[in-house]
Amino acid sequence: MLKDRRDNKLLILCIAASAILYILFAYNLSRSNFPYLISLFSGLFSIYLIFISIKEVENKTEILFKAGIFFRLLFLFSIPNLSQDFYRFIWDGRMLINGFNPYLYLPDEVITNKLISMPEARQLYNGMGSLSSGHYTNYPPVNQLCFALAALVSGKSIFSSVLTLRLLIIVFDLGIYKYGKKLLNALKIPENNIFLYFINPLVIIELTGNLHFEGAMIFFMVLALYHLHIGKYLWAAVLIALSISMKLIPLMLLPLLIKYLGFRKSIVFFAIIGVIILFLFLPFFSISFFSNYMSTIVLWFVNFEFNASIYYILRSIGFSITGYNIIHITGKIIPLILIVFILFISFRKQDGSLKTLITNMLIVLSAYFFLSTTIHPWYIVSLVILSVFTNMIFPLVWSFTIILSYYAYSNPVFQENSLFLILEYLVVYGVLAFELYRNINREYPQRGAERCRY
Repeated sequence: MLKDRRDNKLLILCIAASAILYILFAYNLSRSNFPYLISLFSGLFSIYLIFISIKEVENKTEILFKAGIFFRLLFLFSIPNLSQDFYRFIWDGRMLINGFNPYLYLPDEVITNKLISMPEARQLYNGMGSLSSGHYTNYPPVNQLCFALAALVSGKSIFSSVLTLRLLIIVFDLGIYKYGKKLLNALKIPENNIFLYFINPLVIIELTGNLHFEGAMIFFMVLALYHLHIGKYLWAAVLIALSISMKLIPLMLLPLLIKYLGFRKSIVFFAIIGVIILFLFLPFFSISFFSNYMSTIVLWFVNFEFNASIYYILRSIGFSITGYNIIHITGKIIPLILIVFILFISFRKQDGSLKTLITNMLIVLSAYFFLSTTIHPWYIVSLVILSVFTNMIFPLVWSFTIILSYYAYSNPVFQENSLFLILEYLVVYGVLAFELYRNINREYPQRGAERCRY
């Protein structure tokens, strides 16, 4: 009884401290102030570690759930301060409700040629920055529908659009919580594992705070995995199509389903997904659509660089040999390496269980991020949710160390710090190496014993 009372006091104290830190994060932070940013986030993550240390206590789950909602609601009236992407979201939504296809028009062209009279167009244009305004949108159709909904509800107000988008993201997170628990239960994994995701500071800040829609993609994927488990394959296919139509990343996970479904069933399953995706893209299709969209996607492999790991090593080696940046070469080679790796993981000898499928998803997405030229902090959220269903913790570690990447915004020339990059990935790769070693010893205990004898 005394210990339980002590735990409750600690929990209330931690919730209050987190609330103060989240309020400061939401309303009193500029991303250029890196020391302040890292101090706030470190405090939040330290409290998060306390939260997850007591998540197993049964009577604490309701309190942690309410705390997760409360922390999200604290951001409700704030404007995102770590990312300017939301300006492009609002721009695309307003283009849509004004009858313009957002895939066909550059914001630069719209502003220069005054193609459309849009409320607060100049503010949106200036807010999104030159990197976004000079490229075609890359957000898939279901994501665009979310932007359009915000535009319809909010009218001329940027703040109202932000509020609508934020409420949508919170709803998706609640869906992840509900069906994540169901899936954990079905897989006979402690359902309280969902709090590793639901109260993770990176998840709350990057999704609810900065309005990134990875949470919507994750919701459809978690719901699809649950429907796969209960044998509702048609619904699972529809949900995976919706997930891909929110963010394209789940496309690379499709080959992993062949082992789980079997070859014949996979053909039908993939055909359903393909038809639904085509149907969702159809309203936006035109002669220029495909070339515009693909040109934007290719940029992520051959133009943009941020917070990379293995790619930066390859770039450094290439520069020492050739004397120039070899991104246009690696941008063609890395996708091929990924395809080979995905096929290897998909067809290697293993059981066809859902647990194995989810573990393989985590492995493939991790390999993709490790090889990518650009890794923004919100990308890691998808690894955090997958880790909930496995015994791997390196994504949780990465959800802390990746905040170091925000150092680049603390100087006018947007320059990354090599020491911070090394620290970020040294810790992540170190934990990953340890976990792989531990899992190999669990899988092959005799081999481990033999190694110990010599």
